[in-house]
Amino acid sequence: MNDDTYITQDSPIEADDDYMELNDDTVDTIDSETTEEDGKLFEHMRLTVDGGQEQVRIDSFLTSRISGISRNRVQNAAKAGNILVNEKVVKANYKIKPGDVISIVFAYPPRDTDIKPEPIPLNIVYEDNDVIVINKQAGLVVHPAHGNFDGTLLHGLAYHFEQTHQPVENRFGYLVHRIDKDTTGLMVVTKNETAQATLARQFFDHSIHRRYHALVWGDFNENEGTIIGNIGRSTNDRRKMTVYPNGEYGKEAITHWRVLERFGYVTLNEYRLETGRTHQIRVHSQYIGHPLFNDAMYGGDVILKGTTFSKYKQFIDNCFKIMPRHALHAKELGFVHPTTGKQMMFTSELPDDMTQVLEKWRVYLKARNLLEE
Repeated sequence: MNDDTYITQDSPIEADDDYMELNDDTVDTIDSETTEEDGKLFEHMRLTVDGGQEQVRIDSFLTSRISGISRNRVQNAAKAGNILVNEKVVKANYKIKPGDVISIVFAYPPRDTDIKPEPIPLNIVYEDNDVIVINKQAGLVVHPAHGNFDGTLLHGLAYHFEQTHQPVENRFGYLVHRIDKDTTGLMVVTKNETAQATLARQFFDHSIHRRYHALVWGDFNENEGTIIGNIGRSTNDRRKMTVYPNGEYGKEAITHWRVLERFGYVTLNEYRLETGRTHQIRVHSQYIGHPLFNDAMYGGDVILKGTTFSKYKQFIDNCFKIMPRHALHAKELGFVHPTTGKQMMFTSELPDDMTQVLEKWRVYLKARNLLEE
């Protein structure tokens, strides 16, 4: 990601920050963070064991103390290296002691949503027994939510698994991250809970390699830079996110950008997310005065830079018609394979609509330079 629990770009709902609760007072302190953004789907908990707690296995302790958590999920988290005691990874049979500080990363379980297989075209770029990497097309919602109960990527995966007779633990796969409905590009889905837990940890540790390309309004004085500003839900429009620069609200967000190609009135940039919040690239770009080209939600669907000539307005309108969505593509994705430990790296070409718009800008810039000579 997104900070919201299984949402779509067009119909967000609030995250359930009380997703997991402690059952009694044997824990002195707890810090729980629910994170679901334009990628990550996990729950991070940090707790300190009470001084009067007897020594028991950590999987039994966590299962009895956290509502809605099965022992199998705890053991999968331990197997993935997602349970730390006093900053060290422990196994499921570790005996807890009074004063232990426990840190856990749980991947989100699949929702109790009826996923019926649907023959939705999917561009599968890699697949094995643990993971499947997809180059998502524009307009495809990743998972069911209010307003999108069918026709999602998970429905398409259910059909794919059914047609290929795969023994997948969950017939529609396990999500570890997502990308917005109208964002194109690479994402990974796992086929079992152990792989999901392993990748969830990589997202939590920021060791996942992700690069995005975006066309944004305006030119830049520098060739690269960093945007820092907490991101939280807008108080004026619950569909949108906004930047809270003083840190009084929202969650820390850091975006690194680099110029790839300049067109005078718009710029093609590469983005690297140090954190991952809902709509992070889109809202951070708007915050510094460079909304994504044709991003209706964040003000990029009007002419923000350029001339007043009618031919220029027609040129922009034509670009908007070719690409009736925000110009954002998840171009690179890299992770350590949850079973083999091998570094996996994937790259996808820009989609046709974005490629066509960029070519139109190249032609426009060339003609403009000739006129100015």
